[in-house]
Amino acid sequence: MQRAIVGFHQDELGDWVAELVCLHGQHVRHRPPFTLRPWAATPEGRASRIGAELECPRCDRFELPEQAAPYRRTAIFDERTVPAALLRDHRTKPSVWGVIHVVAGQLRYIVEPPLTAEHVLDEAHPGIVVPEVLHRVEPLGAVRFYVEFHGAAGAGPQAPHAA
Repeated sequence: MQRAIVGFHQDELGDWVAELVCLHGQHVRHRPPFTLRPWAATPEGRASRIGAELECPRCDRFELPEQAAPYRRTAIFDERTVPAALLRDHRTKPSVWGVIHVVAGQLRYIVEPPLTAEHVLDEAHPGIVVPEVLHRVEPLGAVRFYVEFHGAAGAGPQAPHAA
């Protein structure tokens, strides 16, 4: 899925890495003739790409960024107390990831386009919530679960859901 560039840094080898709004990083090397990114070679070129979008294959794979740190979690819900908002399509804000932890039972986790997927979550299989992607849950009988929110380490609490 497409993600906006919010900054750049160099890796340990001196190659430029685009920092994406989703908290993932992506190398942006200029290596002609196979990779043509002359803009990556200059400060002006990189600055001109802030806000531009790159494909993020890690979001497509539901990979929680390494630098994402937990900062808040919900109460434990069951099939009777799950908030109505979680049962209908909703999304988190940019840079806000979620991890759905099932304590007992099973929960269907439905993800809408652009990452269309459906997973049955249980104690051994948590669900990863990708920022800004529509999703919902559906209890499969008796279930107990909570959601843990993750963001940029040191960023402090953020409001997890967008309208």
